[in-house]
Amino acid sequence: MYNGLVSIRNQCDEAWSNVDTELKRRYDLIPNLINTVKGYAKHESELLAKVTEMREKASANNGDVASQAVDEMALQGALSSLMVRLEAYPDLKASTNFAELQLELANTENRIQAALRFYNGNIRENNNKVQQFPSNVIAGMYSFTPREFFEIEIPEMREAPQVSF
Repeated sequence: MYNGLVSIRNQCDEAWSNVDTELKRRYDLIPNLINTVKGYAKHESELLAKVTEMREKASANNGDVASQAVDEMALQGALSSLMVRLEAYPDLKASTNFAELQLELANTENRIQAALRFYNGNIRENNNKVQQFPSNVIAGMYSFTPREFFEIEIPEMREAPQVSF
């Protein structure tokens, strides 16, 4: 049982490392996206500044999972707002650089979501072992504890988007 608890703890650490890698990938893409957009959408500077600020805040946050989740959701919301606004720029949408960055960012978001699902699955397994009998006895003796899920804390992010034609 002890070895099983060690194993799942290590799997949780590995899963978080994978999430962290994908988040860093997103952070690296954002400046390229911003620089590509600047030439086309000069008057969107306030939104570009907000995305940059959210990126800096999220990439600097090395706190607990809940704290990082809040910053990541704020960044994701700012990126979504940016992409929606940029749909109004036909020249920008036709730009090969922008199209490639947009596709790369979408792929990265999908990879982040997959990594988060994997992470949360490992957290569930860890928490089950730490809380269920008889492994909870060993967990208590050796200070294994439940871990935090990566959850959306912003109520607006849980709402379905409104689509109208």
